[in-house]
Amino acid sequence: MVLINTEDLLWKCMGDAATQQSSFNLILKSNENVQLLDYFFCNSSYDLEQAAFELYPSILPIGPILASSSIGNFWPKDSTCLSWLDQQKDRSVIYVAFGSFTVFNKQHFEELAIGLELLGRPFLWVVRPDLMSGEAAEYPKGFIERVASRGQMVTWAPQKDVLAHSSIACFLSHCGWNSTLEGLSLGVSFLCWPYFADQFLNQSYICDVWKVGLKLKPNENGVVSRDELKTKVDMLLGNEEIKLNTKKLKELATRSVSHGGASLKNLDDFSQKIIKG
Repeated sequence: MVLINTEDLLWKCMGDAATQQSSFNLILKSNENVQLLDYFFCNSSYDLEQAAFELYPSILPIGPILASSSIGNFWPKDSTCLSWLDQQKDRSVIYVAFGSFTVFNKQHFEELAIGLELLGRPFLWVVRPDLMSGEAAEYPKGFIERVASRGQMVTWAPQKDVLAHSSIACFLSHCGWNSTLEGLSLGVSFLCWPYFADQFLNQSYICDVWKVGLKLKPNENGVVSRDELKTKVDMLLGNEEIKLNTKKLKELATRSVSHGGASLKNLDDFSQKIIKG
């Protein structure tokens, strides 16, 4: 398998030492339970993690499986953003979304807001009601007025529809696995800002293995600065290798779940065994 930074292992990215220990114990128990299974499916594909599946042939990938747009939503979707996207130029919009659990402190939030403003590009930013730690999101003074002509903030977005839209240039993401698969399957490159758990490992695959994105590096205070954001956005959108890799991964993801694809075959074989008893 690819080299893994031990600091990126799932249980190491789960809060304090006690939480890390509990997470590690849970994973050990899960591994024991897996030995009792006849079938172990996962939402991935041979093309995405070939080395891992060669080591563990009993794990059967049946993905990428993307959640239905009508389920799995924690807040009502604001579909008006799709009309706004219709008015933007192709490959021009920075889509910013951090999933359901990421929490920012005031400094992180303000630096991100100012960074998006300094980009000078259109952006669609999902700002959940609980995105700020213990308080309602408070934008920098005058921010909303200054970005009114090119910025759109919503509390929740129909993400699959957004990522499939022709105006999206890249995806600033927390690198949750569902979001990662959606971006890959819809041909969108990534700016990575992981928060916890497997997201750091997913970032490693996105940037170091598949090479379809770039990492945002926090400064000595643990904050992704406005300048870091602008620099990486410019680098990402000008990187032809990443564009080619993104297109290739999209094609591979589509092939896996299409007729004759390996993921679909795994699922079909299982269905036939169930039918035959």
